[in-house]
Amino acid sequence: MKILIQYIVSILIFFPIIIFFITYFIARKQKKGKSKSFGLASDATTIILFFSVPLSISSLWDKNYNVLVFVIAIVIAIIFTYIDWRTKKEIEVLRLLKKTWRLYFILLTIAFLVIWIVGLVQSIIDYAFS
Repeated sequence: MKILIQYIVSILIFFPIIIFFITYFIARKQKKGKSKSFGLASDATTIILFFSVPLSISSLWDKNYNVLVFVIAIVIAIIFTYIDWRTKKEIEVLRLLKKTWRLYFILLTIAFLVIWIVGLVQSIIDYAFS
């Protein structure tokens, strides 16, 4: 049973799109709107992407960038907070968190796709020339 759970978690970490689709379809079945369902799915997927991106880099190139991903996330949050404070003078915390969390989703998704495409191309080139 422990090994089964380990395999399921591994699959979900390496393929976060599964979490996205599962969450999206569950939200749609609960009669939520398309945009609300997409938002919930992206929020759930972002958590997985925070672990998936550094783990993908680590498994493909034996480099550890866990700290870098989290430092970039903190810097983005600081920049968004500063911009929000300068423009509005009163910070709405939930709205600010939602904005930064959605930006994390976009950036981490792009990073995940780029890492996997580069890794796939690199593997094909290594296979073709070996």
